[in-house]
Formats: sequence, C-alpha cells, structure tokens
Amino acid sequence: MNVGTTGYHQKQQNATIYVPEIMHAAAIDAFGGPEMLTLKQVPVPKLDKGEVLIALDTAGVGSWDAEMRAGWYPDGYPDFPLVLGTDGSGKVAAMGSHTRRLRIGDAVYACSFANDKGGFYAEYVVVRAERAAPIPKGLSMREAGAIPTTGLTAIQGIDDALRIKKGEAVVILGASGGVGTLAVQFAKLREARVLGIASGADGVALVRRLGADAAVDGRHGDVSAALQKFAPKGVDAVLALAGGETLEVVIDAIKGGGPVAYPNGVDPKPKKRHGVRMVPYDGVPGVREFDCLAMAVEAANLKVPIAAKFPLGQAALAHRRLAQGHVLGKILLEIATQVSY
Repeated sequence: MNVGTTGYHQKQQNATIYVPEIMHAAAIDAFGGPEMLTLKQVPVPKLDKGEVLIALDTAGVGSWDAEMRAGWYPDGYPDFPLVLGTDGSGKVAAMGSHTRRLRIGDAVYACSFANDKGGFYAEYVVVRAERAAPIPKGLSMREAGAIPTTGLTAIQGIDDALRIKKGEAVVILGASGGVGTLAVQFAKLREARVLGIASGADGVALVRRLGADAAVDGRHGDVSAALQKFAPKGVDAVLALAGGETLEVVIDAIKGGGPVAYPNGVDPKPKKRHGVRMVPYDGVPGVREFDCLAMAVEAANLKVPIAAKFPLGQAALAHRRLAQGHVLGKILLEIATQVSY
C-alpha cells in the first residue's frame, strides 16, 4: 500500500486501485427529518486488521436508516457528521491485514448495522471482512446492493426462525415489502404453500408474480376469508414483517403450537398468545450466513423488486419517499463510485 498526499494505491496480485483521502457522503449533523440529510465531503474511512474498503455502486435505503436519522440509535450516541446506510454493493478497493477470503477488485455486497466507521450512503465504506461476500450468481450489482439486510432477514426467518418444511401453510405479513418479497420466494424454494398479505392491489399482484399461492390486501381485503380459503384447518407458521390488527387476525388462524417469527423492531410488537410460539430474531451477517443466502438466491433464481432509485445527492428525497409508505420492494441510492486501476 503506497500512501500519497491525496490518496494511496493498493496492490494485490494483478490489481492496483487508487483510493482518495476524501469522498462524498450523505450524512446528518444532527437528528431530525429527511432534510437533515445533505451531501458532504468527508474522509474516506481508514482500514484496520480484518477489514475491507468497498468502493460503492449501490446502497439500500431501509426504515431502520430513517429511524436512526430521526434520533434512535442502537448503542450509545453517535459522532456527527453521521453517514447513514446499512447495506450495499460495490468493489473491494483495499484490504486490511489478515484478510484472505476476498481480493482487490472483487464485486461484493455487504451489511453492517450501525457501522462504527460510517454507513453506506457514501462513495466508500469500511466493514469487517466477514460482513461482505461475493455477489451471488444471477444478480446484478444493483440488485445485490438491495438485498444484504433484507435477504439475510428473509432467509433466516424462513430457515432458522420458522424452519419451514415442504407442504406447510405459511403466511407472510408484509409480503410486498423489501424483506417480504424475498421471503415469499425463499418459502416457495422450500416448497411451502404461501399466503402473502400485501399492500394494495399492486402489492397483491406483485406477490402473486413472485410465486405466492394466494395473496390479499392487508388493509382493504378480507383477511379472515383469505385465511379460511387458504388453510381451512389452520396455518402452520407466520412470518410477521408488520404488526397491528391484521397480525392478530392471522395469529387467530395458527394451529396450536405454531410459530410466529418476527424481526426485532417490528412495531407494534406481536402480543403473546397462549399456545403460540413467538420467535423474535435479527438478520445476522457472517461468512456462513452469506453462504446460505447465496445458495438460496441462486436456487430460487431470485427476483429483486426495486421500488425507486435516487442518486446519492438526493438521499433526502429517498427518505421522503420512504416516509410516504407503500414501498413495493426496496428503495436504492445509485452511487456508482468510479474505481481507478
């Protein structure tokens, strides 16, 4: 690694990439509304042992990002300016020592929640090497940038929290959202029967196109009638990606002892019920976890619905779009950092 006055070059085997000292990032100087997100020039994060620097192409925009922007933070109080963003995709631009699994120039996707070296709304991000992985076959760079958080949450909900088996009747509440659209496809990969509870007629149509056996509008449809038609003897499992009255109706249809899995942060939190097993969980990144996700992505020939795309400098508009609701799939920031070889 040759450090210069305005940046450095990193060499590995046949690849050499130039990394600048300063980058553009969408960051906040204080908690508040979407207008707090502005484009700034900030230092490119420095690498430590076991970390990788990624030149970002795409960043995902999630509800958890908006919660952090508004004032919630999972651990202590962050330093400002705070670069938001939990996940994305790009190319490995530099690596710290003791990093062997990836190489300079590799196309990767990554996830790091409340990353202590800054988030993904930027031209570069530094993450622990185990929180990045090669992009699965069949996905574009843009699609891969949409799914690290949502994909891990979806596959771990289906496989680890619910342990879905062939032929089971599964209900996915929030099926037209970023996690739900992937969870529908992973549940079908496991040969389950799937009822997707979606948002709006267009959400219902999307969920059906993704392979759900049945779908219903959670706000304007007759959810009780849909449940009775789908599983007259009761449903086996529920993945709750939203809470509230509709979820309580769904829980009424669960067979005795059936599980309800939900990612931590679902609001309102599902109420405890006698004879119903509640399974809260987090989508966890790691080498094994990304391997499992990649296998599922490739086996399912995964489709990644994109609700909207914004340039990095319009991150505030992306958050305003998020606040409007009715997001079918995932909102993205297009960054397209140019890598100099």
